[in-house]
Amino acid sequence: MPSDAKFALPGSPATPIQLVDPNGLETALAGLDGTAATWARENGFSASLGETCVLPSVEGKIGRVLIGRGSEAARRRKRFVIGAAIAGLPEGRYELDQSSAEDTDLDQLGLGFLFSQYRFDRYRDQSASKAQLVAPSGIDVARLEAIAAGEFLTRNLINTPAQDMGPDHLETAMRSLAAQHGGKVTTVEGDDLLVQNFPMIHAVGRAAKQAPRLIEMNWGESGPLLCLVGKGVCFDTGGLNLKPGASMGLMKKDMGGAATVLGLAHMIMSLGLNLRLHVLVPAVENSVDGSAFRPGDILTARNGKTVEINNTDAEGRLVLADALALASEAKPDLMICMATLTGAARVAVGPDLAPFYTDDEGCAKTLGDAAARVNDPVWRMPFHDPYEAMIEPGIADLDNAPSGGMAGSITAALFLRRFASEVPRFIHFDIYGWQRANAPARPKGGIGQGARAILDALPEVLDL
Repeated sequence: MPSDAKFALPGSPATPIQLVDPNGLETALAGLDGTAATWARENGFSASLGETCVLPSVEGKIGRVLIGRGSEAARRRKRFVIGAAIAGLPEGRYELDQSSAEDTDLDQLGLGFLFSQYRFDRYRDQSASKAQLVAPSGIDVARLEAIAAGEFLTRNLINTPAQDMGPDHLETAMRSLAAQHGGKVTTVEGDDLLVQNFPMIHAVGRAAKQAPRLIEMNWGESGPLLCLVGKGVCFDTGGLNLKPGASMGLMKKDMGGAATVLGLAHMIMSLGLNLRLHVLVPAVENSVDGSAFRPGDILTARNGKTVEINNTDAEGRLVLADALALASEAKPDLMICMATLTGAARVAVGPDLAPFYTDDEGCAKTLGDAAARVNDPVWRMPFHDPYEAMIEPGIADLDNAPSGGMAGSITAALFLRRFASEVPRFIHFDIYGWQRANAPARPKGGIGQGARAILDALPEVLDL
């Protein structure tokens, strides 16, 4: 499996790539020699978004490549198309004719190229892109390559099935990441979760063969404290409220929150941001045997709140609650929780948008602006206080699965906020973590959501 993607180093000869706007097509063709212009016309090149036309040289080699920029509306609708088109070119070295790239987002072009190099080939061989692109002038090469490596880590973790990505494998991945960057990992596992007061993590994961655990990573010696908490449910059967088969098929991705957090952590550490990073992943498998927790049970969380279990398939918020309670004790400057938490979020905004919740108006605006800049779409959802009563069952402090099916993503977010009440700036993401069909630079399978927006927003939010 690929762990990173790179730009080609400058120096050796490279074939020029010319970007062509549909409105400037005739002007662009007029600037070519007669044979090349005729070739482009005879091949029907119209400069639609991502359309390529390979022009031969007099020796019969690739002399120049035309790639369409398409309309502004097409570029808004589709991400990474031009970079993906470059990655799909025949084997060789290419460089952008930057005089043709006016008003082109070169970071998006570069990321599209890098992301298109991803292949998940752990279980079968897959042909890799052989096109090389010299880094366009003016981009931050190290930053884009760090972002791509973090995204590849996220994709690899999500795509790996639970047989090879259980709680112990997720711990191994975190330890490998920490070793790469000089971080420190500690783990609380099995019955030690009860001894050290993580009862809900223990309850959710105790029926599985691999012991539940809370994996903790610390990195950095100075700067503001950023805590990232990621849901690490490595497979979710639904527990005793067993999912139907159709709903269980994608549950290897239920650790997508943890995978996204680890990808983001890699970006942060690779770029050496001046902050202290605290990463928490409650890693469990929600399985079924005689020790499984039951509907009707009342659990006591780390912070003392009691929770009535009305559905064992609403387990993610339980393991996150204990982790958030621990994270809150350190009083971080910013705490971000990421989880593949609710189907209600997908119904509300579909698979491409990453919904987030926060009470901090400044964080919300900064994050939204950053998401627009880096084309990593997010959407703010409300912590709607009147719905608090929906998560209060009467017999306990909290209900993990309010009846009625209304506002499922909001009530889950409100539940988690109860465990982050001591943190002034808290953001919760309810992501999907899955690409349902192949798209430019995003093959079907695991996908990161929100991480690039967060990375871009951090300097302003944390005053770095």
